Amino acid sequence: MIKIIQITSGRGPAECNFVVTNVFKRFTEACEINNIEYAVIEREIDKDFNLVCSVTLELKGKQLDVFIKEWLGTILWIGKSPFRKFHQRKNWFIGCFELELPKENKINSKEIVYQTMRSSGNGGQNVNKVNSAVRATHLPSGISVVSMDSRSQHQNKKIATTRLLLKLQDDNDQKLKNSIQERWINQTSVERGNPIKIYKGDKFL
Repeated sequence: MIKIIQITSGRGPAECNFVVTNVFKRFTEACEINNIEYAVIEREIDKDFNLVCSVTLELKGKQLDVFIKEWLGTILWIGKSPFRKFHQRKNWFIGCFELELPKENKINSKEIVYQTMRSSGNGGQNVNKVNSAVRATHLPSGISVVSMDSRSQHQNKKIATTRLLLKLQDDNDQKLKNSIQERWINQTSVERGNPIKIYKGDKFL
């Protein structure tokens, strides 16, 4: 089983980045204790204090659903600001989210089905009498395109194949954009309240 997790300060102040940095350490320690493999996919660093603003990890292991259930949601750290000595606030919130990364449409020629059909539109009598148009369908995704640009069925098949590959790439690109948008929403939607975990003090106990 594979899961993608993001721990983020939600664009909070430096104190929240401080919390992310320390919670990230606690999270990876918990992964090791539970025999869960983890790899950092993406890490955003605060330039001012060299702290982690956001980190995205890929997790591999058994019973991941049970493990991450204890982490997903708002995490609260109760402590004095390490950067602003006289700051009164003591409650600092960050978020832990599960991300659904896009599945790429891996192109396998055996998964493309071609269907011939009669062309329509301008092109003379021959076009309307011969099944020269070609529909190409990618079975796993259901994405389909049609080419009737040429009188040649063979040429239309080549055009349809190229058109289908481009459309599949556009579909992958859109899924990636949606994933990036999802991460951005996470960065701005950390809920202050109802924490699933609470840490206290400099040692994050």
